[in-house]
Amino acid sequence: MGIQERHRKVHRPLRRAGLEVLPNAVPAGTMPYVGGYRIQDVSTGFSHRYNTPRLVERLNADWYSLAVSSALLDHRREFLLQLPQGARSHRAALHHTHHGNPAPTLWTRVRLLDHWDIMGRGAASAFLGVHSGHPGFAMMALDSSVYIHASTGETGIDVLAVPHPHRSHNILHHLHQITHHNNPHTNQYTQPITAWLASRPQHAPHHQPHHPEPPHTKTT
Repeated sequence: MGIQERHRKVHRPLRRAGLEVLPNAVPAGTMPYVGGYRIQDVSTGFSHRYNTPRLVERLNADWYSLAVSSALLDHRREFLLQLPQGARSHRAALHHTHHGNPAPTLWTRVRLLDHWDIMGRGAASAFLGVHSGHPGFAMMALDSSVYIHASTGETGIDVLAVPHPHRSHNILHHLHQITHHNNPHTNQYTQPITAWLASRPQHAPHHQPHHPEPPHTKTT
């Protein structure tokens, strides 16, 4: 997809939600994908049922509070947002995730504008969720100090914060497992993960005792 088409299909809807896209500005060495975290990796978060009064307003308020308290936003209110490659929507990207593969996504640097609506217009744009009040997104601080993930369940929404995902043994182990899958359909998405792991000072797989706890699942 060309630059103009991506601007029309992706950047404009995000700006209407209060996010200005800053092209080609992702910090070097950023972890390309986060997955496989467990409950012990989660520091905080919040949940709301779909029948919560003024749901979008509550979600926006709690997201901003979490973004500030966890230092997701830098002094210019900039952070990283994971967007599907090309013009794929969040719904289309879920197809890859549900089949056990990392979605074909890229980190994009964005700036939070004064008039924003992440959980309403953002989720309705199909790049931050399914529709208004049903968010689905991944965000990370520019220095990788915190990862924030929103997902929808059968009865409500979960938003979780994982501090320093690049230091989590569970996440690193999951990334190594991904790179061991020799699938020609996903190699183009696993190659950045392989390169990032190889760039780490200690990039050998972390062998650790097996944890009986299952990967974190939604509470809704």
